[in-house]
Amino acid sequence: MKILVTGGAGFIASHIVDRYLADGHEVCILDNLSTGRRENVPPQARLYEADIRDAAQVQAIMAREKPEVVNHHAAQISVVVSLSQPRFDAETNILGSLNLIQAALDHGVQKFIYGSTGGAVYGDVPAEALPIPETYPVHPISPYGISKHTVEHYLYLAQHNYGLRTTTLRYSNVYGPRQNAEGEAGVVAIFTNRLLRGQTCTIFGSGAQTRDYVYVEDVVEANRRALEAGDGEIFNIATGVETSVLGVVEALEAAWGGPVQVEHAPPRVGEVERNCLDITKARRQLGWEPRVQVPDGIRRTIAYYRARLERENPCLS
Repeated sequence: MKILVTGGAGFIASHIVDRYLADGHEVCILDNLSTGRRENVPPQARLYEADIRDAAQVQAIMAREKPEVVNHHAAQISVVVSLSQPRFDAETNILGSLNLIQAALDHGVQKFIYGSTGGAVYGDVPAEALPIPETYPVHPISPYGISKHTVEHYLYLAQHNYGLRTTTLRYSNVYGPRQNAEGEAGVVAIFTNRLLRGQTCTIFGSGAQTRDYVYVEDVVEANRRALEAGDGEIFNIATGVETSVLGVVEALEAAWGGPVQVEHAPPRVGEVERNCLDITKARRQLGWEPRVQVPDGIRRTIAYYRARLERENPCLS
């Protein structure tokens, strides 16, 4: 089938593009390259350097390609940026997504897969409610969480009123190769990059705060399964396991074989204290299961960034 992947030059979606191509699908990419990298785009995929906020561009691309499926990952993904620039966050994540949904309806798209967030939509959740199921009340504490959740409602309307098949995947904290350690949220990528450069890693708060870290290959498999399953549903895509920031540091030290230099800074506004998602529904309805545990995923991530650093700086090898 023909699939349009938005944000396909970025971290998560570029891996999805690779998998869709390997499975024999025809893939085109819409990405403004603000955080994505051209080197992530394989030659078999057509790249449209465009912005989802430009409704005319989105309509033109959709009219030309007429994809059967839209896989939507283009987004403003930083909680910090959303707090300082809430209008920009809403313009990208809400209005940009509406442009895509409208164009999908106008040009006969059959299925719309949406990469949402389980790390931000639920807000601060008491310990007794962990791991969080999809039915838990949504109370985001950042504009980013609000904007990502808002699109879920528009997709429900598109399915209910117009018959567009939709599947929403709420990711926990995704990590792995290609994550932008300078621009994107992701403590594993940021710490790995600083570790390899001999720099100090900054922990905001005590380091006891937890996240549910899911490896990018497992996220890709969920997107693969969503092509044929999960219509009208929302799924948590995670591991169901809490790992603290200090736990990430320990795993980095084990994989690296040496100490990680850290410093502490005040906690950041808008970030939840604990997060862990219930993945029972994805297991039952998608037949999906996370395969990569955090220690192995961190080893793979370090190997990727070490190789990239050596390519960019041959004198270090």
